[in-house]
Amino acid sequence: MAAVNTAFSRELSKFGAFDFNACYNCGNCTAVCSLSNETDSFPREMIRFSVLGLEDDIKGSLKPWLCYYCGECTTHCPQQAEPGELMMSLRRWLTSVYDWTGLSGLLYRSLTATVAAMTAVALGVLAYAFHEDLHLEKIMHTGHLFEMVAIAAVFSVILLPNLVRMWYFIILKPGLRIPVKKYITSLADLFIHMFTQKRTLGCDDSQVRWFEHLVLVFGYLGLLFTTVFLDWFSSDSAFVITLGYVVSIIIFTVTIIFVGERIARKREMNSKSQPSDWMFVVWLFLMGISAFAVRLFSDLGILESNTWLYLTHLIILAQWALVIVPFGKWTHFLYRSFAMYFDKLKKS
Repeated sequence: MAAVNTAFSRELSKFGAFDFNACYNCGNCTAVCSLSNETDSFPREMIRFSVLGLEDDIKGSLKPWLCYYCGECTTHCPQQAEPGELMMSLRRWLTSVYDWTGLSGLLYRSLTATVAAMTAVALGVLAYAFHEDLHLEKIMHTGHLFEMVAIAAVFSVILLPNLVRMWYFIILKPGLRIPVKKYITSLADLFIHMFTQKRTLGCDDSQVRWFEHLVLVFGYLGLLFTTVFLDWFSSDSAFVITLGYVVSIIIFTVTIIFVGERIARKREMNSKSQPSDWMFVVWLFLMGISAFAVRLFSDLGILESNTWLYLTHLIILAQWALVIVPFGKWTHFLYRSFAMYFDKLKKS
């Protein structure tokens, strides 16, 4: 009989897991989970794998990503083993496993490292701004170029190789043989889940949460499209300007709701938020409100005398693009979408 890998419990605790070893395998969590069926055991199987330290089995499983954390399992756990938090922690751990740079794991495990990374990005932006003698037009031009280059570089250099690693653990390593045609015909599931997050509708909790996420996804994509591809800050088009205002208002309105829910802790999923959870919603809020303010100051003709405002927005944007998107909780959006895609392929 193989020995229990106790080191894994200690490792997982650094990603936010609580005392999942308190689980005595009663099965309550599986009984109340709306995602459980004859073939999928949520979250009981992942708890057993974690207790035993079966890292390879967890790497090859999609279950942590298929769970949307309604909190029912944790609410009905008689041992306070926090199964919902375990699933959340496994997602963070898997993010570090997929990341070939190793930075995701470092930033998840260390708040100090996260603060240092955010500070380094801010100092880099300020150093460039002072190098340009705070010339607003030059800084804004570079800022727009940065957005386009950052999107391409982060996806091609970091996120794409990470998705390949995810595919390796889920499909290739287990020896699954899937026809190329199936990869193509299943792409619809990838985009449906990516843009609608419809898996949330399988949970028994309020569907308001699904709608909030749907609005946030389209608001974020709308802001990205408007600022990057339509060059909102420099555009003279009434349509583009209005669209930018609308999507930025959507962003900071929905994120205010999310922050309020985390503060109130009325939902089980918000009761034990980690720094990465807070950083995601707070920086998204700051991006929306700072973008709105930059465009408003520009329309009022006072942005030239308030260069600090655009610098603030650029710092927030750079921190988001270089730290949170490639190494933080934003990646959960990407990995979860591909998990639905890989799940479709596996079931084929």
